[in-house]
This record gives sequence, structure tokens and C-alpha cells, in this order.
Amino acid sequence: MKGGNPLVGEVEIGGAKNAALPILAASMMTDETVYIENVPDVRDANVLMEAMQTIGVFVKRTSRHRLTVNAAQIHSLLVEEDNIKKIRASYYLIGALLGKYKHAEVVLPGGCDIGCRAIDQHIKGFRALGADVRIEHGLIKTQAQRLTGSHIYMDVVSVGATINVMMAATMAEGQTTIENAAKEPHVVDLANFLNSMGANIKGAGTDVIRIRGVARLHATDYAIIPDQIEAGTFMFAAAITKGDVTVKNVIPKHLESISAKLLELGCEIEESDDCMRVVASKPLVHTHVKTLPYPGFPTDMQPQIAVALGLAKGTSIVTESIFENRFKYVDELIRMGANIKVEGNTAIIGGVGKYTGASISAPDLRAGAALVIAGLAAEGITLVDDVHYIERGYEDFPLKLQSLGAQVMVVNSEREVQKFRLKVS
Repeated sequence: MKGGNPLVGEVEIGGAKNAALPILAASMMTDETVYIENVPDVRDANVLMEAMQTIGVFVKRTSRHRLTVNAAQIHSLLVEEDNIKKIRASYYLIGALLGKYKHAEVVLPGGCDIGCRAIDQHIKGFRALGADVRIEHGLIKTQAQRLTGSHIYMDVVSVGATINVMMAATMAEGQTTIENAAKEPHVVDLANFLNSMGANIKGAGTDVIRIRGVARLHATDYAIIPDQIEAGTFMFAAAITKGDVTVKNVIPKHLESISAKLLELGCEIEESDDCMRVVASKPLVHTHVKTLPYPGFPTDMQPQIAVALGLAKGTSIVTESIFENRFKYVDELIRMGANIKVEGNTAIIGGVGKYTGASISAPDLRAGAALVIAGLAAEGITLVDDVHYIERGYEDFPLKLQSLGAQVMVVNSEREVQKFRLKVS
């Protein structure tokens, strides 16, 4: 990509990857046909769909963003498809299959290497419902004669564990209470989806979720919420490139912590029912940020705000309180001229006047997107390797950036790099 163009225009935000994955898994919990709208066409969702197909689930994209799912013919409760190891969401298959069949064996999850993804809270929750849980040969094996409702207190706020236990408890006997539950929008979206299938879940979006088990779930037609992180990424892209971008098809309430930080940085924000406009006409100013569970500032937006603060006047501090390995992009940003020092879970960022183009690598999904945006604000040409990480969670990222005036292109060979250099020079 070649930097220097402010991003200007409107961009349509897709369905939330982090909601689509658990909703896809939960769609297996009925034998009736389920229709899901606003499914993002991203690698993580496609890998999960393939894994579901290997155990006999009928999954078909009837259009790019609409799916039909029927799980009446599941023939195996063992999921060990090779690709599924690459995504963290593989563990949602456990909660869904355990809830429906009282048995599941799923390969241990992977995903981005941004720190330990402990599954101890998942295991604690399954055991509280009466399941036997073992880890053997790289698989999580769960089994129960019957699942019974229980009172579960999460030791840490965990989105994955809240979602997994909620799915398993949906078809358990009696009432389950999850305390210290995660409140993220995608937790609420999954609860709404399950309720549309006949589940009885109350309190999602608060820290106490109550689930009264039901014997069966039925067909539904459901639309996934828009992606808060994709929207936030484009909002910060406007700030970083001194642009003027309107993100469409969003829920402004989900973006409050992101908007608040953009205002502190000196951006102007206009909000309407399902749009947010970010205008960055003034120089950015420093601020401090700490990642926290929702409604706090999302850990998935930490690299994007760090890229912005790298160009802001003064010294900023970014504290990462969710994942311990989330500053791996810093070395790449330093190659572009950033002034950042990492101490433990804190980054101290001294603002610089500009970034300069360099050859860098995307270390993970969100950092990859943030580095692309840094390249769009940099002087000269930037090459970002390992873009397969970005494809895990952003649909048509280069095309959407191009529609806002970015000079960016996906290249597969040195020859294509030379062609791009000629074109933009």
C-alpha cells in the first residue's frame, strides 16, 4: 500500500464475526432448519462451517451472507478436522453438542497467538452442570448422563466460557445461574438467537444470566448484529489517516467506548440511528487507555488505538489487561518510525510526526489490520506479510479501504509488488 491519502467516504459494516461463530455452533442444537442472515464471509466462519459439515451438519450459503443449517443428520460427536485447530471458536462446538447430545469430543482450540486462552472456566462450568470433562490426545472430551442446572460463579470474566456454559445449560434440567458473566454484545446476540429457537435465557448483557432449561429447540430465522470491531477499525482508520469516514449498519451503543477515545484524541463524531461519522481535521492529542471487558475499551481495538496514539502529540499509555501477549506488533510499528516502549502489560507511546513505509508482518488478526492502517498513514510504500490473519476476521478489507480512497492492493509475487510500485509512482 502507499500512504498519504486521507480515507474519505462511507463503508458498510458486516456481521459480527464474534457473534457469528457461537451462533453457527448453536444452530446445531435443533433438528429443524435454521436460517441465519448477515453472516460475514470470513475465514473463521468458513472453517467452522466446514468442521460442522464433517460431522454431518447440512450448511449452505444460499447467498453470500445468508446460511441455511440443518443438524438432523449428525453422525459423529468427534470433531478433529485439521483446520478447526486454527480457530479459537472450535470450543463452541463443545457447549452446543454437549447441550444437545450430552457428549462431545473436540480438538483443542488455536486462533491468534496473543496469549493464553485458558479453558479452565469452560471446564468448571461443564462440570457444574454434571458433565465429566477430560483432556486426552489433544481433545476435550465431555460426557454426561444428564445435565442439571447449577449456580456457577466465573472466577474471571470470560466471553468464551459464558457462551459455552450458556449453550450447554440451555437444554439442561432446571435453572442455571451464571454470575460474573461476560456482557459483550455477542453474548447478548447468542442469547437472543437461542431464545428465538425456544430457549429461556434472561439477563444476557448483565453480569448475572439465568437460564431455565428446555427439552428441545426449534427452527428460527435470525440476523446477526453488525461487527463492533470492524466498525471501530474503520473509525480509527479515519483518525489515523486524517480522514472523514461514515460507518454504516452499526449499533452506536456498542461503540461508546471507542467513540469516547476518538473524542479524547481530538476527532469529531456525528451519530445517527445506525451510522457513525468520524472526522479527523485537527492534529491528534495523547490520551491513556486500558483494555477491559465490555462495556470497557475492547482488547480487539488495542492495536488500532496504539497506531493512532503513535501519531498523537505527547506521551500516551496503553495498558492491556485481557491478553498478555498482545504487543507483538510493536516491533513492526517501530520499523515504521514509531516511538514505543513496552514494559510488561503496558506500552508507553511517544507521538511522532509521521510513520514511514517499511516491510512488516502481521502477527495476528487485529494487529494485522492496525498495521495496514499505519501503512495508509505512512510516507511511501508499506508491504504487510501474513495477511491471512486479517482474512480471519475482516471481509473484503482491501476493497473497502480502496472504496475510501486508499492505495492498497493484495499482491502474491514480487512481480505484482513491482507493478503496484509503478502504478502508484
